[in-house]
Order: sequence, then structure tokens, then C-alpha cells
Amino acid sequence: MNKITILIHCKDRSNIIASITNFIANKGGNIVYIDQYVDREQNIFFMRLESEFESDEFSTEVFKADFKIDLATTFQMKWRIYSSEKKPKMALFISKYDHCLYDLLGRYNSGELNLEIPFIISNHKDLKGIADSFDIPFYHIPVTKNTKQEAEDKQLKLLKEHRIDFIVLARYMQIVSGKLISEYPNKIINIHHSFLPAFVGAKPYHSAYKRGVKIIGATSHYVTEELDAGPIIEQDVTRVSHAHEITDLIAKGRDLEKVVLANAVKLHADRKVMVYNNKTVIFT
Repeated sequence: MNKITILIHCKDRSNIIASITNFIANKGGNIVYIDQYVDREQNIFFMRLESEFESDEFSTEVFKADFKIDLATTFQMKWRIYSSEKKPKMALFISKYDHCLYDLLGRYNSGELNLEIPFIISNHKDLKGIADSFDIPFYHIPVTKNTKQEAEDKQLKLLKEHRIDFIVLARYMQIVSGKLISEYPNKIINIHHSFLPAFVGAKPYHSAYKRGVKIIGATSHYVTEELDAGPIIEQDVTRVSHAHEITDLIAKGRDLEKVVLANAVKLHADRKVMVYNNKTVIFT
């Protein structure tokens, strides 16, 4: 059984859905999932579709070529087609915080995440033991003000050698440069310890505590050159009160970070996120 996922966006017009479904039927495919959304303000049509093909002669590459000629050109589509045979490869970037790393590796080890993790990169050695316990290669690449460019060159070399599809910053405490972002546009996922926009700086929970906030949150988003302003994938919040200490806020915040980041990674790996004009369309 061959299964593919198709993601499409283009200017909205009549007959798009019928043309796509008829094309798949003529190719001997069976549609097992279909969802669409129209942004009325921008007049943009979005679609996610999963289809199965039983024929042993089915070729994803031939399907792509015919799709481009018969549909994509006609409707001026931006489109991507993925085969279920290829799991996306994810690189993890970490520093010293371990809560998001443990959570992602636990989900990965249990088969919850449909992806591969060829390696983990860190600017510190502190969490190497965790990578070793999950039998995942660990690369220590220190980053200083004077070696940042050299460090990113080493990172890029590893990313290309392993044909990495996307990167997850699991509390990686370094600002990613435009060079890396340009190589992986909308393919670098970060977790932010706030319901953006919110408290910034090194101690956001301390700032939140001083302000007496009643809600804290976490946001996972794609990385852009504008810090913490990329397209948002997932967010969540939890309530707090005057009775909570700073340590309580930190503990609750880290629980949120784990869940929000894991959900964002799963949505991306399952090809359920589409980015348009710094916004995301999330298919369920």
C-alpha cells in the first residue's frame, strides 16, 4: 500500500476540489483524509489530503510530475507531496535544560512521533548522558561570541550530511543566525516560555511573579530572523494564583513547554502545518 500526503495552497477559485479528487481517482487512488480552508480576506485556498494506492506500479515521482502538469500549473498552486515511506529526519539542538529533551525522546522511543532523530547537537556537554541512554549520537559544538560562525558551519555540515528535514530547539539557549534560518525556512521549531507576546529576558517567570499574573503559558513557533516573531504552531496556558511561588510557576511552565513543543513537533512531522504570511493553518 502506497500512501501520500498532499499540501496545497493557491488563489481560491471554482472546481479545485473536484479537479484534485478526480485526478486521484483516475490514478487509482483512494482518499482517506481531506480537509480544506479558504482565507476569505486573502482569497487563498488551503488543502491537506491523504490518499492510498494499492497498485505495485505506483510511483510517487511519476505522480508528482503528472500532478504538476495536470493541476499545479493550471491552478498556479504552491504544493508539496510526501510519501509515507519516508519519515522526516529531525535534529535536536539543546543546551542545559533537560525537560523538553527527556519528553521528546520518551515519545520518540515509544513510537509516538513519526520521525527519525539522527543526532543531537549541544553547546554544552551536560546532557550527553541522556543522548547516550537513548542511543542517539551526540555532538558537542561549543558556541562563543568569537566562534559562533565556525560553530554554525559545523552544524550545517552535520545537517546536510544526514539530510535533516527540520530542526527542533529544545531549549537551545542560543540565537540562531540568518544563515541557518535561510537554509531551513519554516523548518526550525522553537519553544518559548510564554504565551507570546509576553515577558522577555532571562527570567520570565520571575517577571511574571512580580506582576502577579493569573495565567502563564508556552508557545511553539517557527524561527525567523525577527526574534520570537515567527509563525505560531501551538500554544497553551495554565492558571496560577497569588499562592504560587516562583518555583511553582517554573514547574508549571516547564510542564507546558514539554507538551506544547511535543504537539508542535508532531503536527510538523505529520505534515499538518501550512505557513502563509507569517501565519499557520493547522489541519487536525
